[in-house]
Amino acid sequence: MAASLESLFRARSVALVGATDRSIWSSAAHANFARIGFEGRVHVVNRKGGMVHGLAAATSCAAIGEPVDAALVMVPEAAIPEAFADLRAAGIRNAVMLTSGFAEIGAEGAARQAALLAEARAQGVTLLGPNCLGFINYADRVPIWTTQPPLPVLPGGAIGVVSQSGATAGFIAAFAHRQGMGLSYQISTGNEADVNVARVVDFLVDDPATRVIGLFLETVHEAGTLAAAARRALAAGKPIVAIKIGASETAARAAAAHTGSLVGDDRVFEAACRQLGMIRVPSIEALVFTAGLLAQGGPIRKRGVGLVSISGGVCEMAADRAEEAGVPVPALAPETVAALRAVLPPFGTPNNPLDVTGGAMLDPALFERSLAPLGTDPSLGLLACFMDVPDTAEEVASYRGTIIRAIGAGFRAAGLPAVLLSVLPRPVTEAGRALLAETGITYFGSGVPEGLAAIGRALAWSARQEAGLAKAAMPPAAEARPRTEHATLAYLATQGVPAIPQHLAADAAAAVAAARRIGGPVAIKLASPDIAHKSDIGGVLLNLEGDAAVADGFARIMASLRAARPEARVEGVVVAPMRAGGVELFVGMLRDPLWGPAIAVGLGGVWVEALRDTSLRLLPVTPGEVLEMLAELRGARLLDGYRGSPGIDRPLAAEAVARIGDAALALGPGLAALEVNPLLAGPDGCEALDGLAVWEE
Repeated sequence: MAASLESLFRARSVALVGATDRSIWSSAAHANFARIGFEGRVHVVNRKGGMVHGLAAATSCAAIGEPVDAALVMVPEAAIPEAFADLRAAGIRNAVMLTSGFAEIGAEGAARQAALLAEARAQGVTLLGPNCLGFINYADRVPIWTTQPPLPVLPGGAIGVVSQSGATAGFIAAFAHRQGMGLSYQISTGNEADVNVARVVDFLVDDPATRVIGLFLETVHEAGTLAAAARRALAAGKPIVAIKIGASETAARAAAAHTGSLVGDDRVFEAACRQLGMIRVPSIEALVFTAGLLAQGGPIRKRGVGLVSISGGVCEMAADRAEEAGVPVPALAPETVAALRAVLPPFGTPNNPLDVTGGAMLDPALFERSLAPLGTDPSLGLLACFMDVPDTAEEVASYRGTIIRAIGAGFRAAGLPAVLLSVLPRPVTEAGRALLAETGITYFGSGVPEGLAAIGRALAWSARQEAGLAKAAMPPAAEARPRTEHATLAYLATQGVPAIPQHLAADAAAAVAAARRIGGPVAIKLASPDIAHKSDIGGVLLNLEGDAAVADGFARIMASLRAARPEARVEGVVVAPMRAGGVELFVGMLRDPLWGPAIAVGLGGVWVEALRDTSLRLLPVTPGEVLEMLAELRGARLLDGYRGSPGIDRPLAAEAVARIGDAALALGPGLAALEVNPLLAGPDGCEALDGLAVWEE
C-alpha cells in the first residue's frame, strides 16, 4: 500500500493523457509543473499528435518510449477503456483521473465506477479518483493538479491536506497561503474508487515533511484503516485535524432498540475522534489555525497559558474566550508578580491576562521586559500575545514594526512556546511575512476567538498525546444468543455484569411463589421474545406486594397481551425485587455500518429519549474511557449527588459499562444492538434492571 502511494505522490515522470490546448484543466495541469518547480519529465498524449502546450504530443502512452511513473487521465468517460489499455501497454502503474460521471451521479455511474476499479486492479494500477482534481506534493515539487494553486509556493510547508472535495482542498490551501502557511501536500481523493483518505493518512503518518494532517471528509471509507493510522499518528506526535460534514442522524438503526435513534453516524465519528486522538473542527479557518499552531510548536507539555496585550479590553475579552475554549489562564506566581511590578509603569497591574499598558506605545521595549518574566512562571507552558502585524513596508518601518520586534525579543527572552495572534481576523501580507521571518515569531491572523479556540484544541490534543490511547482487549466469543429480557440479563450476569435477581414464572402460582422467595414489593414484567418494549402494551407492573396483588398482576399482564398482541409468543412473566433510589443510566450498543460496534452511555429511564444526553465510544472500551464518557454528559452533576440525593460510585459504574460492552462484543457480528435501561447506580455499586438484545435477521 505505502509503496504504491510512494510511486504516485513522488512521481518523477508524468503523462498528461488527453492533453489539449482547448481544455482549461489540461492547460492548468501543464502550467503547474513550471509553477511548482517540477524537475522531472512531462509528456503530453493526444491521439491526434501535433503540438500541445508547446510540446510534441505522443499519440499514446506506449508511444512515449520511456518509463512513466504516473498519468493524469483527462479523457471522456467513453474513452477510458482505451486509455487504460494504453496505460498497461506503457507499463504505467499510477493514474490520477479527473474524469467525472461515476458514482457521484447515481446507480448507473456507480456501476461504471465498479467496472473502472476492477479494470485498474486487473492491470495493477493505483487509481486516485475518479472525479478528482489530483494532488500537489509541495515538499518534493510534484504537481498533478488541474487548477492553479496559490502562489508563490511557501517554503517549509508542514501541513498535509487531504480532501474528498477537490475544490475544498483548494480553498484550504488558499486560506493557509493567505495566513503565510505552506502545505506539504494538497490531495483530492474524489470518488475514492481505489485510493481513499484513510490510505493517504496512513501514508502521511510516515512522511517526513508532514507534521500535521488536515482532513475534509464527506464520509469515511475503510474506517479500520483510518483508525489504525490515527493511532500511529498519535503515537508519532503527528496531529490529525478533521472537518467532517453531514451531521444528520443517518446511521443504520436497530428497529427495536432505542440506541439507533440516539446514535447517528456523525456522533459515532465524533466518538472515534475523541477515542483516537483526532481533532475535529467546524470550519476551514479552525482547521488552518489549529493545524498551523501544532505544526509550529508540536505538543504543549505545560497547559497553563499566559495572555498578553496592550489593551485592557482585549485582555478581558481574551479571558472570556479562553474560558469558553478550555484554555487555562492561571494566576501568576508571587515571584512573577514581583518581577512584573518592577518593570511595569506604576499604573500597570501584574496579572494574567497581562495588560502591558499604553506605555508600550512610547517605550516598545516594555513588551520585552514584560514578557521575559513570564518565562520563569511555573504554571505557564505557552504565551499568547495579541497584536496585529503591519501590512505594508511603511508600517513595518514605523513604531508598529518596532513593537513587533520587541514582542519577538520578549518571546525569545521568555524561552517558552509563544504565539502572536491578531485582534481581528486578517491575512498576512508579504511585508508582514518578511517581518515575521526576521523576528522568528509564530503569528496567526485569526482574531481573538478563533486563535484561542485553536490553542484550546492544541492543549487538549497535547494532553491526549501525552496520556496515550487506552488499550482494551477484545473479549472471547460467547455461544449465547439471548432474545428476551430474562435471557439477556442472565447472559450479562455470566459476563460479570451486576444484574438484578429475577425469576421466570409461567403462571400466576409460580409468580406468587417467586414473590414470596424475594420478599417485599416486586416488579413483574411480561416475558416474550416478540415484544421488546413491554411497557408500551401494559406489560410492566411495579410495587406489587402480597399474593393477591401478584396473582392479579399476572392476570392483568396476560389480558393486556391478548388485547394488544394476541399472536405474540409468551413465556410468562419475570418477577424481580423492586429497587428504589439511585441514578438510572442507559447503556446501549449498536453496530455502525462504517465504524463497527459502538457504545452509548446516558441518563436512563425516560430521560434517555427526553434529553438525548449520551456520550459514545467505539468498542471495546476500558473503564477509564467510560469515566471520560460519564464526565462528558450534560447531566454529569446528577452523578455526584444533587439537592440531597446521593451520588454514584463512578468507577464501579464505569466497570459495569465496560463489561456490558465486552458482553455485547462477545455475542459476535450477528448482534445488531444490546441495551441496558436502566443500569441503576448508587454510592455502593450498580445493577442492571432491564436488558434487550436485538439480532440481525
